[in-house]
Amino acid sequence: MTQTLLIELLTEELPPKALNNLGNHFAASVAEGLEKAHLIDGEVKFTAYASPRRLAVQVENVKPVQADQQIVKKGPAVANAVKDGAPTKALEGFARGAGAKIEDLKVIHDGKQDVYAYEYTQTGKPLGGLLEDIINQAVKKLPIPKVMRWGSSTFTFVRPVHSLIVLHGDEIVNVSVLGLQSSNKTLGHRFLSSGEIVIANADSYAEQLTNEGKVVASFAERKTEIQTALNQQAGRLKATVAADDALLDEVTALVEWPVVLEAGFEEDFLNVPQECLILTMQQNQKYFPLLDQNGKLMNRFLLVSNLQTDDPSHIIQGNERVLRARLSDAEFFYKQDQKATLESRLPKLANVVYHNKIGSQAERIERLQTLAAHIAKALGSDAAAAERAARLAKADLVTEMVGEFPELQGTMGKYYARLDGETEEIAAAIEQHYQPRFAGDNLPEGKTATAVALADKLETLVGIWGIGLIPTGDKDPYALRRSALGILRMLMQYDLDTAELVQTAFAAFPQGLLNEKTPAEVAEFMQARLAVLLQNDYPQDIVAAVLAKQPSRLHNLADKLNAVAAFKALPEAAALAAANKRVQNLLKKADAGLGKVAENLLQQDEEHALFAASQALQPKIEAALANNDFQTALSELAAIKPQVDAFFDGVMVMAEDPAVKQNRLNLLNQLAQQMNAVADIALLGE
Repeated sequence: MTQTLLIELLTEELPPKALNNLGNHFAASVAEGLEKAHLIDGEVKFTAYASPRRLAVQVENVKPVQADQQIVKKGPAVANAVKDGAPTKALEGFARGAGAKIEDLKVIHDGKQDVYAYEYTQTGKPLGGLLEDIINQAVKKLPIPKVMRWGSSTFTFVRPVHSLIVLHGDEIVNVSVLGLQSSNKTLGHRFLSSGEIVIANADSYAEQLTNEGKVVASFAERKTEIQTALNQQAGRLKATVAADDALLDEVTALVEWPVVLEAGFEEDFLNVPQECLILTMQQNQKYFPLLDQNGKLMNRFLLVSNLQTDDPSHIIQGNERVLRARLSDAEFFYKQDQKATLESRLPKLANVVYHNKIGSQAERIERLQTLAAHIAKALGSDAAAAERAARLAKADLVTEMVGEFPELQGTMGKYYARLDGETEEIAAAIEQHYQPRFAGDNLPEGKTATAVALADKLETLVGIWGIGLIPTGDKDPYALRRSALGILRMLMQYDLDTAELVQTAFAAFPQGLLNEKTPAEVAEFMQARLAVLLQNDYPQDIVAAVLAKQPSRLHNLADKLNAVAAFKALPEAAALAAANKRVQNLLKKADAGLGKVAENLLQQDEEHALFAASQALQPKIEAALANNDFQTALSELAAIKPQVDAFFDGVMVMAEDPAVKQNRLNLLNQLAQQMNAVADIALLGE
């Protein structure tokens, strides 16, 4: 009979940020090993468990013994197995290795040729004889960056392991893993449970741990319990919880029996920027800050305890006392930082190395000022404001608060700029110049912030690339791919010349510092990243058609892509795309430069008709492009399809007369320019 298999490793406290990943990997690896060993009947179904002190897995429908298997071992080809009526050494060796006699071998066809083979039935092995290796392999495959040894043991694991459960139904499967002998005994909660818990059956594991051990073994269930309790408590206070999944996952990995409690802190601390307080609570204490209906931080917070008591007041007070000390530190840093202006801090940036080949942050600031002012002018914005924001953008790097919480760079710059009397436009630009920080992050708001953000990312991309630190494979230590995507997202909002900006950024560096090929290489890199970015929303062939024109201005890129998509849906599109491809192939054969069409050299009616249609089309396309009406510019092409078809059906382009041949190529070149005014439509459908 098939039964549920349970495996549990009881350990010391596992690393919280890795716990869920470890649990899922362990469970999946065990299930995969059982499936490969033909020990699962039917569909593979398993449940992963992961708590601070245990990794476990339940696998359903596990057989006690493998089914017998028909094994076919293939040997040498018949042509190479017998010579002069006698078996060759190749055949004898195969038979010997297979443990068979030559007369026991059969000839089969393996799809290519006839070969000798040995067919036999392999008796299924019992679960116990296979399980030890399956578990050991699952342990070895775990994504553990650093292992440890404990006691006198020679075994290694992420944390010391104390016991091992291996149950098939209610039977203990006798295996040894990490020096531990399997049993049916485990421990519950470190404080809320006492003594060993004997697991009666593999199916009763989670229920027994909950009832007897005060342990919610399932990571997913604990996370749901915590999320529900947090929302209920916050709802009672008419508040929302300020936390992301990463914090929720980490807290879930820290507790086995979650209890959500409400606590508070002195209202005076709210004078400190709320980002500082929130980060302190989340990062240092793993608390859940609460925001009121206006998004303002409240002086109440939620914590998740691993203890359940009749009177939790001592737990609450203890956590409040610890947090009070943390918030006092943040308050102290904030007050200390206000004793110096951002401007007065700038000389210290000369001692902050950005990169030893590029220089300090102070040198970088000079480049950012030049770039930001240039971009602001191109945007029709206040160049002086952009230059001032760029000058102060990195000053908060040498503040006490950012030294303690690097995540607050930019944010603290905004607050200190306000206190220094800088305009709100400059303060906002200082905060937002790091945006977008990641895919999907908000873009900077306003032209001044955009100018500084573009300057910052362009300087990074061009400078780091120029000294040879080019992204390779999965290695991109300076996040140049992310910088490029951020630049592209911003450029799609404004009418700026990408190539010109890259060249300006390159020119901001001392001559000879960067590789001369940098502008061209960076432009090519950004073109490749742009294709990746656009393919999330548009078909690959449409993206390829538009980017084949290598657009340097990206503000109207979406309009072009939508226009090409609409053109592709026209009934004439496929034929025109094929004709365009044919035109391009013919133009590659041109012996001389291409010029204007000479009407007196047009000989056939089809030539005259195509020339007339092309001439009539030209002003329509020019007018549409002047209005950025790309869809009209493309849809007008549909009218010329009959003349194009007739031309290719009735005209020999490569005529014997060189002048006629050249004139026909000139006509096709004129047609190609019209067809490809928006995109290379020859690429549609590929």
